[in-house]
Amino acid sequence: MIIVIMIVFGIISFAVSSRLKSKFKKYSQTPLKRNLSGAEIAKLMLADNGIHDVEVISVQGKLTDHYNPSNKTVNLSEEVYHGRNAAAAAVASHECGHAVQHAKAYSMLEFRSAMVPVQNVSARIINFIFMAMLIGSFAMSQMQFFLSTGLLIVIGCYAVFTLFAFVTLPVEFDASKRALAWVKQRDIVDPGEYDMAKDALKWAAMTYVVAAVASLVTLLYYVSLFLGSRD
Repeated sequence: MIIVIMIVFGIISFAVSSRLKSKFKKYSQTPLKRNLSGAEIAKLMLADNGIHDVEVISVQGKLTDHYNPSNKTVNLSEEVYHGRNAAAAAVASHECGHAVQHAKAYSMLEFRSAMVPVQNVSARIINFIFMAMLIGSFAMSQMQFFLSTGLLIVIGCYAVFTLFAFVTLPVEFDASKRALAWVKQRDIVDPGEYDMAKDALKWAAMTYVVAAVASLVTLLYYVSLFLGSRD
């Protein structure tokens, strides 16, 4: 059953990711009438929000854009950093939306940041548990107690993953909302470019929605396994 879940959500994730990439490719071919680069847009948005201690830097890779609250950097992929198009405007302003959240102590971002260490520990624990259960299934003839305990730990870890995934949703949606409001109010984009930026960010958000639902379904699967093992 878990293999089926992984395959189904793997296909859905691939489809959404492919759609996102095609949208960004399409909107990257639409030059901004204001001819601003992603880096220039990011710096302007930060300044407009009174943020002067965040650096905008270029990083390698595609769709590697992110805001790092630990060192206060808006990291833009090269095509976004140098790009002068609707897609670059959408991504650059979205990542600055996270910087604005940080500066304004947005509660959901703070909660998500606090969960990062717990998420990392849970990932290490679940890897160890899966390995131990795999080895134990060959080495032990009486497995009921071991499996029940292992499943409880797996459920706990996936509960953390699921909570983290769902907390991420309002953080991402809010960053996009701030970005779109600012680019519209500041006349960074015209109405047509605004629609492109909004559409691009919608598909970017969909990747987080798929990840959250996949995590929840996986959690429920392990809960059902644990309840079944007690019958």
